[in-house]
Amino acid sequence: MTYKFKRESEEGLIVVIVEIDYKFELKMILDTGATNTTIDSNALYLLGYDLKDSVGDVEIETANGIITTKIFELNSFSSLGLIEEKFPIQVYDFIAHGIYSDYDGLLGLDFLKGTKFCIDLNENTISIS
Repeated sequence: MTYKFKRESEEGLIVVIVEIDYKFELKMILDTGATNTTIDSNALYLLGYDLKDSVGDVEIETANGIITTKIFELNSFSSLGLIEEKFPIQVYDFIAHGIYSDYDGLLGLDFLKGTKFCIDLNENTISIS
């Protein structure tokens, strides 16, 4: 399977569309340096999730130090032709921590586990097998 992606500039971020619960689409950045997928808590709230329903907390190391995120289990999460049911996702309040972005989160390597993928920056495609 090969999927086209959008880049904001020649050296820009890789923007992918994700779908949550088979009905909500969000724009996320594919981050091959991120171990786990993370979504902005404000986006999750707007999708109808109750922020009190997290299944736990986890501390993660970022470029800016260690932070605590909530963990939610999404009913379904899909992107790039892959679908994960009951997908655990990290949730972090971007705005409360001074992160202002046009994107709803980061698609991490946890979503791509068990796949072989190739990112072609000349053609702006991702091939998954």
